[in-house]
Amino acid sequence: MDQSNLMVAPLYVRPRTLICDLPNISTMVSDSADNKTAVRLTWATCYTAGRLNTHTLAFNSLESIPMHQSIPEFIRTIALSAGALFREERTALEGLTTSFKGGTELVTHADVKTEQFICAAIRERFPEHRILAEESAPELLGGGGFDDPLWIIDPIDGTVNYAHGHLQSAVSIAYAENGRIECGVVFNPFADELFHAARGQGAWLNDTRIQVAQKTSLNRALVATGFPYIKNKSILAPIVKRLALVLEECGDIRRLGAASLDICWVAMGRLDGYYESLSIWDFAAAQLIAQEAGAHYGHFKPVPEGVSEVFHNEHILVANPTLFPLLHDLLRRAETQGS
Repeated sequence: MDQSNLMVAPLYVRPRTLICDLPNISTMVSDSADNKTAVRLTWATCYTAGRLNTHTLAFNSLESIPMHQSIPEFIRTIALSAGALFREERTALEGLTTSFKGGTELVTHADVKTEQFICAAIRERFPEHRILAEESAPELLGGGGFDDPLWIIDPIDGTVNYAHGHLQSAVSIAYAENGRIECGVVFNPFADELFHAARGQGAWLNDTRIQVAQKTSLNRALVATGFPYIKNKSILAPIVKRLALVLEECGDIRRLGAASLDICWVAMGRLDGYYESLSIWDFAAAQLIAQEAGAHYGHFKPVPEGVSEVFHNEHILVANPTLFPLLHDLLRRAETQGS
């Protein structure tokens, strides 16, 4: 197979040549003499008894490719290996070690271990890039802001699902520069579903191109949302108003517990809309995937002056171009009901 067009039309290939085990991935992805040459890696692809085993990586060849062009393949490889890691941690005999950030937000040792793995691989391959990661004291965005190369990582989106044995969780990795997301991957290792996109190259689920559903009526639309960790009357009151109106006027509602996957499900048509306030690592990769699949991504309340619409984390709304204004108006209407 000619892999020279892999960046243009990504393929979910299953190579036969195995070269390294999971612990050595950071060495492999950094094995380049300078910024002009990169190790070209395909995605992890070994099946055992019908289950994806991403312990193995395949090595194609050393070839000269600009660093930015190596990122889509690199990010997919890292996501697959990270997903394999936290999947195995879930079934390990030792069990999960859990704690709570701020007394409310669940975190497991697998979140930390997976994030350390991803960050180490990025720092070895792209030492000059900055990293914004959920679990490990995120680097401040001061100085370069969102213009300099930046990686945005959620090692396990849907940690509560993960800790309780629900299979709706994923690793989310986005790469941004010049104030926009250029590449994103969301991988659910329990379902073997790799959502990925590079700007201008469409959105993909494994090797199948995806697009949003074409629903045109809210009363047939399946809409998803989520709820915050901090719950008090002032926070919950507007959420309940919006929820009641969505239930009244839309086909049905879902709360699946992993925002990155919710947005990707809009991208592929399993859901028709999604709204919620999030953290940047929850939506960064999925945002691009949804847009490349034809979704309208925006906000149902005004974005504050001087704040990037790309990275603003409050009142996010995702739907197809027809449903977006309808959902937007519905959610705004909820703000005035009963007031």
